[in-house]
Amino acid sequence: MPTDARETVFALASGSGNGPGGKRTRTRRQRLVRTLVALGLCVGVVGGGLTAAAVFLEREETLVREHCTAVVGTDEHRLDPEQAANAALIAAVSVGRGMPARAATIGIATAVQESKLRNIDYGDTAGPDSRGLFQQRPSQGWGTEAQVMDPIYAANRFYAELETFDYRDMDVTEAAQKVQRSAYPLAYADHEPEGRAYASALTGNSPAALNCVLRRADAAGNPDALVASLEAAFGDLDTSVDGRSVTVRAAGKRGWAVAQWAVATADQHQTTAVGNAGLVWNRTEKGWVTAATTDGAVVITVAAAE
Repeated sequence: MPTDARETVFALASGSGNGPGGKRTRTRRQRLVRTLVALGLCVGVVGGGLTAAAVFLEREETLVREHCTAVVGTDEHRLDPEQAANAALIAAVSVGRGMPARAATIGIATAVQESKLRNIDYGDTAGPDSRGLFQQRPSQGWGTEAQVMDPIYAANRFYAELETFDYRDMDVTEAAQKVQRSAYPLAYADHEPEGRAYASALTGNSPAALNCVLRRADAAGNPDALVASLEAAFGDLDTSVDGRSVTVRAAGKRGWAVAQWAVATADQHQTTAVGNAGLVWNRTEKGWVTAATTDGAVVITVAAAE
């Protein structure tokens, strides 16, 4: 009796008998063998193709260069996800304080110059105790080191100082210097274009102008943590949580400010989709696409647990 698949095939192929009946039997068996071999080859080819496709898709995902862009007119400015999230926080705090987009432009341009939009825990020769997004110095009365390392505190402290004078008609670099009192007073002007582009999107003045290209989410998102971050930056919002989705009832510019904040922080919160006013940002699509969403309800969806 055959003991494995190969022996079965050989047994079928060999047959027995030399008469007409034996020949017909061998022919039928040979056809059966050929069919089984063909099926085996097909399964191997399909399986190999599926494996190759999976490897290709995984490699393609790994090669994605994560970044965010803000486009205003013909100008496009790129940040990495960490920088974009910090720009979103700075803009959101200005919106929560009821300040105009000009304030967010000044705030973002200042943080680009001071820290490259990173919450760094070191200073430089001119300010060895400088810390945080705005490189604020505890020794100069900006707060404790722990406070200036808190981005929400740092942004609010920056704007509190900005509000002590009429900055609206001042050049960005002049207003920033009046707050920062930097050793390099003209340096802020270099970052006005990206400051303006991100401020315009993140304050809701330029709908769907901010996009982030990200790899797929690698962990589950936390809707409650997302709401806490939203409210820490914007102040009180009308929010509700349903499963993996957070709905923020906000319309017009405020709705777009919230929606684009959610896109800019998608890497941080494992966000997979943001819907608002007839569009949805889809992480898989890597951009904004038309959808049946409404103005007045921003819906933010985070990744599920695998």
